[in-house]
Amino acid sequence: MSLITIQNASRFFDDARRGTQVKALDDVSLSVNRNEFLCLLGPSGCGKSTLLNMIAGFDKPSRGTVTVGGRPVTAPGVDRGVVFQQPTLMPWLTVWENVAFHLTMRGASKAERRKKAQHYVDMVGLRGFENHFPSELSGGMNQRVGIARALLMNPEVILMDEPFGALDEQTKMDMHAELVRIWRESQSTIVFVTHGIEESLALGTHIAVMSARPGRIRELIEVDLPRPRDSTSPRFNDYKRHILSLLRPEPADAVHA
Repeated sequence: MSLITIQNASRFFDDARRGTQVKALDDVSLSVNRNEFLCLLGPSGCGKSTLLNMIAGFDKPSRGTVTVGGRPVTAPGVDRGVVFQQPTLMPWLTVWENVAFHLTMRGASKAERRKKAQHYVDMVGLRGFENHFPSELSGGMNQRVGIARALLMNPEVILMDEPFGALDEQTKMDMHAELVRIWRESQSTIVFVTHGIEESLALGTHIAVMSARPGRIRELIEVDLPRPRDSTSPRFNDYKRHILSLLRPEPADAVHA
């Protein structure tokens, strides 16, 4: 049974100035099994983040359904952790306090918060930085704090919206390796939004290639490559060429068929 099921989901937004509707997503159906790492890949404006927000419960489909664990998604929930493009950390809190913020809101004792936070601080490779503030960390380290905070909630699903987009290439490659390690260790299910072909191939067990707006799933690709993945290998580049062919604009008759 799939952990996440999206069935015939469409999303329309009202354009009040022009008195029209904009279709962001068009009849999207997609299933994600437990422990998969799904990358949503497509051009800017194709509805990737809209689809992620519907899984998170921040948005709802205009038509169709979204379920997680067999339950309809109607609002955000602790079964879904979210890592945003920016870490959205509290600058007045230390690393471990940011990681444990969910427990603070639940009224957990300081000893319990510190113990649980330490496990995830260690998992994301930040031991020794527990008492640092976000302003004292690099962008990549702050993203690790955001990932640790999401993991502490022990969610069934982790949703990530281009979390490495602002990082330099070397830091991004390092974060890819770390994220794969964390995913394997935590046995989470991850849905990761990206517009980078190489990023999706470095990370995903599956890649859902989306069309330009209105977003549709052009193809769901299972990535059969050993890890760590070699971006110079012939098989990697075969996948890359195939994805590039899918991202080319579709003929007008195919779009309106």
